[in-house]
Amino acid sequence: MKKLSVILVTLLCAGLANAQVKSVSVLGDSYSTYENFMTPSTNELWYYGKNAPQKTDVQNVRQTWWHQVIKENGWRLCINNSYSGATVSYSGYDGNDYRDRSFNTRMDNLGQPDVIFVFGATNDSWAGSPVGEYKYENINFGDLYSFRPALARMLQWMTDRYINTEIYFILNDDLRDEIDESVKTICQHYGVPVIELEKIDKMSGHPSVKGMRQIADQVNRFLKENAK
Repeated sequence: MKKLSVILVTLLCAGLANAQVKSVSVLGDSYSTYENFMTPSTNELWYYGKNAPQKTDVQNVRQTWWHQVIKENGWRLCINNSYSGATVSYSGYDGNDYRDRSFNTRMDNLGQPDVIFVFGATNDSWAGSPVGEYKYENINFGDLYSFRPALARMLQWMTDRYINTEIYFILNDDLRDEIDESVKTICQHYGVPVIELEKIDKMSGHPSVKGMRQIADQVNRFLKENAK
């Protein structure tokens, strides 16, 4: 009888483990922001609760790509640490130092999620940040002002820090070719899948309601086709 009880408890625990809801964190830029949903709350935003219609038609957090992906997969949000204008490297627009908002600065504030979506490189491309050389070892402080070593350092740290966590890199469309190539090459080096977006509808350079839906659909399709 005692042996049977142990077996039943084991099966019950296994069932609960299998039924556990996955938690998701987002490390992003303006595309993934939304007022009152960022951690920390001081992050700069692009999407607000009320947006000028000429700026964007996104008017509800439920219209964001990440909210749709999380809800439709039955997951829960852990942390969304997205910052408008953020670059992966320390180099920002007009040669400004973006260490305060860099992905490399924020990557350690994502909680303990089961899944992480990194949606970046857009501002590195738009700002004309230095690309640099491929470098995977002995990356120093100065290297972080160039995209390639900065991305390598970020993914190396994240894959070491977030053990047994599914990490995906979402790559925007219409970026510089050298940025696209760099993301694919460096992500492959660290075994991080790349979700390449295609023909995303935008207003003011940012996803519209239609574009957000397209991103969610393309992310969901990739996850389904590459289910682990």
